[in-house]
Amino acid sequence: MTDLKILRQLIKMMVDNGLSEVDLEDQGEKIKLKRGGGGEVVQHVPAPPPAASAATGAGAAAAAPAASGPAADDDAEGTPVVSPMVGSFYAASSPDADDFVKVGDRVTPDTVVCIIEAMKVFNEIKAEASGTVAEIKVSNGDAVEFGQVLFVLK
Repeated sequence: MTDLKILRQLIKMMVDNGLSEVDLEDQGEKIKLKRGGGGEVVQHVPAPPPAASAATGAGAAAAAPAASGPAADDDAEGTPVVSPMVGSFYAASSPDADDFVKVGDRVTPDTVVCIIEAMKVFNEIKAEASGTVAEIKVSNGDAVEFGQVLFVLK
């Protein structure tokens, strides 16, 4: 996987230069970053394993279920709300404000559930599904990864 430092540098470069999209490819590894429309989206496509090496192919196949395993478990419990980017999680709009949502709150797809700060840009994250907040998986101020489950909806 691409180093988190590199992703942060790319995002900073985008912000500093007013870029809305960066698309890179290096040694078969692709990184596509887009800004706008309510937040930044980071997409990472790992390089496919070389066809000539059976050991590498088996290792890559074993890694894929491990990466999707937690999300699959969360699907069994409810609908996950995942982080669309790398950054810092904030449950409220300011330290003295009430949290956007609490366990037991009813949400719609347009309900803002948190803010993720990435490179000094505060991005409102919406539930993108309807349901009741069953679990909050991160704490205020935690660093979150792309695709990390933030909330579980029932």
